[in-house]
Amino acid sequence: MGPRVVIIGAGFGGLAAARALRGQGIADITVLERAGAAGGVWRDNTYPGAACDVPSPLYSWSWAPHLDWSRRYGTQPEILDYLRETADAEGLSALVRTGTEVTAIDYDDAVGSWRVVTSTGTLSADLVVSAVGQLSHPVVPPIPGTFDGPVFHSARWRHDVDLSGRRVAVVGTGASAIQFVPAIADRVRSLTVFQRSAPYVVPKPDQEYAERHHRLFRRFPWIQRGERRAWFRLTELLNGALEGTSPVKRPLLAAIRGAWRLQMRLQVRDRALRRRLVPDFPVGCKRLLFSNDWYRTLDRDHVDVVSERVTGIEPTGLRTADGRLHEADVLIWGTGFAATDFLAGIEVHGVDGVALRDVWADGASAHLGITVPGFPNLFCVYGPNTNLGGSSIVNMLEAQAGWIAQVARRIADGDAHRVAVRRDVAEAYDREMQERLSSSAWAGCDSWYHDGARITTNWPGRVVEYQQRTAIVDWSELEELSPAPGG
Repeated sequence: MGPRVVIIGAGFGGLAAARALRGQGIADITVLERAGAAGGVWRDNTYPGAACDVPSPLYSWSWAPHLDWSRRYGTQPEILDYLRETADAEGLSALVRTGTEVTAIDYDDAVGSWRVVTSTGTLSADLVVSAVGQLSHPVVPPIPGTFDGPVFHSARWRHDVDLSGRRVAVVGTGASAIQFVPAIADRVRSLTVFQRSAPYVVPKPDQEYAERHHRLFRRFPWIQRGERRAWFRLTELLNGALEGTSPVKRPLLAAIRGAWRLQMRLQVRDRALRRRLVPDFPVGCKRLLFSNDWYRTLDRDHVDVVSERVTGIEPTGLRTADGRLHEADVLIWGTGFAATDFLAGIEVHGVDGVALRDVWADGASAHLGITVPGFPNLFCVYGPNTNLGGSSIVNMLEAQAGWIAQVARRIADGDAHRVAVRRDVAEAYDREMQERLSSSAWAGCDSWYHDGARITTNWPGRVVEYQQRTAIVDWSELEELSPAPGG
């Protein structure tokens, strides 16, 4: 009988892990999903204008090419449909148990298995895969005060709130805000955007796919595969520039800055506004954003950009550090996610009852972003230091899923039982990550990639390097933990 596997999360990562495990002959798989359906971030983020900033041919599973994308950059409804339809076709949906939130994972030293505590009961598992992602817990800044009107985060969009003719305040200018602000601008009476730090926003080479594209892709699937490879190579150039080792780093980042500056000059007439929209950090230090209508929207007469710090929330609006009250009828948080709080909301205890939160007190780390010393048979998908500044995260998720499936196969064969990375290996890997990240573009400013002095989210290399390092499990890096006496 094979190992009992519990996967937490039914997004791209969790479903990729389930498929990889089944490919290794593992049958006893349960995917726990706290929401009412699979989908991850593409289920939760339904704000107007929600779309991907990675081209659709690349932002899809390598084993499930989709030939009928409506445009080069997929929209939220389309990506969600693709994920669910593919899960159905692969028989993965039958593994998902919805409406089940995991609250704790405790390792039982005596029997060498995990106790998974959920909102609907407790399960036992020989192997646990956390696929909760880095963008699943919305952040609302701790600004004092109370607002009388509707208030919501972009990841929890209130579709019952009619924005027509209303004064809307948006706090944040990140990846979500640059999509939903242009999408709602035509509906609102006025729009006040509160900007803490101006981002670099460059043109998005988007286009609709005409029916001739679809006919061509269906008749010659290798054309879309070629497009996927081309986008992969292009995004790998960006990854190399951000990590700081690419010979094209300077010209590529200079070209990106030039594209940003040209777009802003062409779309923003107001010189004073242009000055407020100039970032105070180098290109690539924070997430690079893609939009063709962000700057054009900010330049509209009924849109105001406020760069003063918000100091308080009042019943009728937001007050800034200059003492001004900016009145509003609706308040929308576009303030991102707690990306560095890995496994947030889940209490995890490993061997001898050691709490994962204590191990990660100074910042999360995991060997290959997957495994932590002292936590046998517990693995992460989209764990620490696996996020990307460029390219598609789906490639990283597939690589992690394949590595985990190899370990599960070895356990199923009886050649391993309680597997965790050796402590010295994990410490050496973490030193490597932080040393490489210290010379990356992300080290030059404070961003959501950081947890204190450490960069805990991002991978400091190209995707192909990560794929090579995870393609075959190096068993010398892992150890078999002995059972407790009498276990």
